Amino acid sequence: MTTLTISIIVVFVLGYALIATESLTKVNKAAIALLMLVGCWTLYMMDPMQYLQLMHPDYTGGAAGMVEKVTGIIQEHLGDTATTLFFLMGAMTIVEIVDQNGGFNWVRKVMKTKSKRALLWRIAVLTFILSAILDNLTTSIVMIMILRKLVTDHKDRMVYASLVIIAANSGGAFSPIGDVTTIMLWNKGLITAAGVIAEIFIPSVVSMVIPALILQTMLKGELVMSEVSDQQNASVSDFTEGQRKAVFWLGVGGLIFVPIFKSITHLPPFVGILLVLGVLWIATEVFYRGLHRGADAEGTQKRVTKLLSRVDMSTILFFLGILMAVSCLAEIGVLTALGQGLNVVFDGNHYLVTGIIGVLSSIVDNVPLVAGCMGMYPVAAAGDMAVDGVFWQLLAYCAGVGGSMLIIGSAAGVVVMGLEKITFGWYMKHISWIAFVGYIAGIICYWFIRTFLYAI
Repeated sequence: MTTLTISIIVVFVLGYALIATESLTKVNKAAIALLMLVGCWTLYMMDPMQYLQLMHPDYTGGAAGMVEKVTGIIQEHLGDTATTLFFLMGAMTIVEIVDQNGGFNWVRKVMKTKSKRALLWRIAVLTFILSAILDNLTTSIVMIMILRKLVTDHKDRMVYASLVIIAANSGGAFSPIGDVTTIMLWNKGLITAAGVIAEIFIPSVVSMVIPALILQTMLKGELVMSEVSDQQNASVSDFTEGQRKAVFWLGVGGLIFVPIFKSITHLPPFVGILLVLGVLWIATEVFYRGLHRGADAEGTQKRVTKLLSRVDMSTILFFLGILMAVSCLAEIGVLTALGQGLNVVFDGNHYLVTGIIGVLSSIVDNVPLVAGCMGMYPVAAAGDMAVDGVFWQLLAYCAGVGGSMLIIGSAAGVVVMGLEKITFGWYMKHISWIAFVGYIAGIICYWFIRTFLYAI
């Protein structure tokens, strides 16, 4: 490992440490992430040829075409990152439109309960189911918006929000369309839809249920439910009950339609999100057109043009910085080398290898980790490395569920962190060990299933 490579790793680790201690430094994590991005890629450009020869052995352009090649590499990574960012912005805007126009009010009434523990289980089950249909990112946004309608105490809501992260990641792990990593493995033909659902479903349930059982001990007493005030009623009275339900089904139903749209058109998911946003935007404009409100009227503040300005740009920029910094680690070969080293150290024990990869996925983005494993390990005709073999199914489980152990270990965690202002330190102190217990329990459950139920 060269000095330059070590320097890039040091910049990433220092940046990560500052993000982890945001509550102490009082420096916004988005600013640190952007500096990580610039620092890592600036160091990379000090001697890019060594990395081009390592990671792109087919490159023959020499020093003359080096800058053009690196620019293309960065643009490729930026394109992949941008699809995530546009998906995030679209999903956040859709949920904001539904929320601001009263679309979640009837869901609030359905889920209303005085028992804190009863609400916890309703939130857990609904999140788990939705994340298997939608992606865990969109599900987390939807559930946080619903929680804001149900729970006024921020300390209690932090507990519920933490369970949303765990349940969303667990629900996405067993579904071929529930998480980016399972989509990658499914599209590559390394797992099948039937195989991953049949064998990962129960471990995923276990990885959600056990943390929920522990977290319910943190909630005591009855829930203080705030009644919707007259002012709040007035704020949603612009639309009729039927229009509010139409907004809800166009928004949430549209989000459910996104994976179907992807399977039909084979376009990236963000295109489907933009389709839903466009349809919902037009629908609300048609509804507002009949209100005959003035330019300064209350109703105009809930139109999409106004709501777009409320998108949390700091969360978007944090995503940009983190994903692009991790892509630099991938381009210097660190992630691939790490995967190979794990395989050697643990002597091919795939339960340990994938288990460690899952822990690592809570530290760095799981997408490049899984991508590195896909390129590093060949598919075998039979055994653990075959299609639907132990390695690939465990990789889907571990990379998805493992991200719950740290709040910045998954897209769901990052979004919840931004929306609910949960600090890295609070989550690590109160939730990380709970998520780890569920994670290990799920692996043990999978081992039992493979060893005794599916043994040949």
